[in-house]
Amino acid sequence: MDAPAVLTRAAARRKRQQGLASPEAGTPEGRERRPGRRRPARRIQEDQEEAAEAEAVFREVVSFSSDPLPARYYDKDTTKPISFYLSSLEELLAWTPLMEDSFNMALEPLQCRQPPLSSPRPRTLLCHDMMGGYLEDRFIQGAVVQTPYSFYHWQYVDVFVYFSHHTVTIPPVGWTNAAHRHGVSVLGTFITEWSEGGRLCEAFLAGEQRSYQAVADQLVQIAQFFRFDGWLINIENSLSRAAVGNTPAFLQYLTSQLHRQVPGGLVLWYDSVVQSGQLKWQDELNEHNRVFFDACDGFFTNYNWREEHLERMLALVGERLADVYVGVDVFARGKVVGGRFDTDKSLELIRKHGFSAALFAPGWVYECLEKKDFFQNQDKFWGLLERYLPTHSICSLPLVTSFCLGMGKRRVCYGQEQVAGPWYHPSAQEVQPLFGEHRLAGHSQGWVKTHCCLADAWHGGSSLLIRGVIPPEVGSVAVRLFSLQVPVPPKIFLSMVYKLEGSSDVKVALELSTGDTGCAIDNVSVLSEAGSRHSPRPLRVPPTKLARWVGRCGQQRGGGWIQRCYEVSLRECLLQDLFVSFSRTRGSREEESFACRLGEIQVVDAESLLAPLPQVQDVTISQVRWLPPASGSEGPLAELRLSCTLHWSYLLRHARGFRIHWWQRTRGGSPGPERPTFLGLAFAAQYRVVDLLVVATGPGQEGRVEFLVEPVPREGFVVPQAEWGRAALVYAAP
Repeated sequence: MDAPAVLTRAAARRKRQQGLASPEAGTPEGRERRPGRRRPARRIQEDQEEAAEAEAVFREVVSFSSDPLPARYYDKDTTKPISFYLSSLEELLAWTPLMEDSFNMALEPLQCRQPPLSSPRPRTLLCHDMMGGYLEDRFIQGAVVQTPYSFYHWQYVDVFVYFSHHTVTIPPVGWTNAAHRHGVSVLGTFITEWSEGGRLCEAFLAGEQRSYQAVADQLVQIAQFFRFDGWLINIENSLSRAAVGNTPAFLQYLTSQLHRQVPGGLVLWYDSVVQSGQLKWQDELNEHNRVFFDACDGFFTNYNWREEHLERMLALVGERLADVYVGVDVFARGKVVGGRFDTDKSLELIRKHGFSAALFAPGWVYECLEKKDFFQNQDKFWGLLERYLPTHSICSLPLVTSFCLGMGKRRVCYGQEQVAGPWYHPSAQEVQPLFGEHRLAGHSQGWVKTHCCLADAWHGGSSLLIRGVIPPEVGSVAVRLFSLQVPVPPKIFLSMVYKLEGSSDVKVALELSTGDTGCAIDNVSVLSEAGSRHSPRPLRVPPTKLARWVGRCGQQRGGGWIQRCYEVSLRECLLQDLFVSFSRTRGSREEESFACRLGEIQVVDAESLLAPLPQVQDVTISQVRWLPPASGSEGPLAELRLSCTLHWSYLLRHARGFRIHWWQRTRGGSPGPERPTFLGLAFAAQYRVVDLLVVATGPGQEGRVEFLVEPVPREGFVVPQAEWGRAALVYAAP
């Protein structure tokens, strides 16, 4: 089964003609790297009339014995790929990337944001600590979960730490993809605790320089390979004189190497050990622990501080005020200020003195309160903190979002139900807007409120529900969805998919604001006296050049959804804000209530839509495993369970992700379904198929399963099926 693959003649010819680069040449800017890649099942040549020219075909003889999967990378109950941690110094030093590690490699690069993380503005760090970590979020390809935890107030957060009590906590890739999509840096945790932690620290800190440098080098390599941004170092055990003496040098070396290998990398130290080696939490930065702060990028204080601690720190930190992250335990354990729904009291004091804040375990709203009220409680928690949490702005295009939270009660694809039932897939979370309630200035009764909603979706599992009231004295209200700092190209294409709920009868429109006095903009109506707020005019038909992608502009889509498209020409402009406005359609001046569901927003460089798309190439099938039919299912309709791994090559910088499909076609029998069946989402150039039911074959018969890889471009449009990657598996009984 593991004989070397043989290219079909057509595939070999295409490879020569196109001069394809090796798939090993990859980083996010090239093709995906596949360390330790396993050999695929034997590829065979099929008759031209039976196989599409772009399709590779592999042959398998069904066998119910196979090599076990590496336990670290696959769930023991489901065999699905999982994110993992390292439990010891030996595991850390022995780690080297294998093929399976690529499942946990982030697809999404850290997006540009303004102001940058390096600015002196106080920051907000979220430290995610939930029930030991690695819960449903460990399933890289998603899981079936009825009421999962989801975080979506990303515009308030600058740094995300995934915390657990395992020695080396590698953030599950779903969190890294979601955070990076919002311009938020992601840190793992290196922690030592108790007597075992003391022995571990002695092993690498008390000896020669090469010992602690080897640990630092591995931590840097792990962050670089999995594409997250750095480490929280948490030494919660006493250190010997020799070990504590080497700790600043370890931190300094780790920080310098990380900065060299990971752009924007960050190393933070947690307030625990002091320079004497004692484990003695200080609840502040002071002369007892400053030596560690001076050796890295920042300091995360313990939680039992008072305002006098903050006042003392002011005289010590100098220009590095924002590098001190004052810890806030949201569970309010110990003698703390605030916590729970009084966390705003902590933030008020922290911001009063100009420090950054580190919110520890804000998942309290999920763990300790009713799950059925989770979204309401989460919005309440962050709404109470809003005035102390400066937002950051998106500064690059495309901006494409369906407001999906990475979860849902069903999965929808462009208005059509794709899969019924609950699902959870953090990598599938799309860019989230600014949430909250916005009231008109003065004594007006007008207001607009945005919140996420799982009741309906255009694409994914949720949509953005906007409710509001237009008061009698005004003709319209608007809500700012996104803060932007984008130097825009000469022409942009915009699209909005929405539908009105109930008896709402208002006009819905996109609005833009620009920040340059010399900005010239066409195809818009000017809304403000200063000329900086604009309402693009909707297109009745799509631009000819873009018709392939946007052929449904101005039309009502399935499920009552409506799509509006816009094309705007700009010169020397900085795009600052994106609004949605709601205005009266009648002449009445009565109070007007409305409810509108937003399904998708797209803001795209129009020129980018004219560039040819890269192709999904070199789809292979490997690590094939079979399980026999369930007892009692013998006969002509008996089904085998097939598991296998798909790999492919693609220019990943062009991809938001991939949709994986399959169908089974029989020879000489029924033609099979008209369209393939959706299998799942991939956010890497590989996908593990698990327990797929396929028809069992009899003596002298063959079965055939085809897999299709649909690329999802960053611009958010649908790629025709003829341009998907594909491979087929032909199988037979022994």
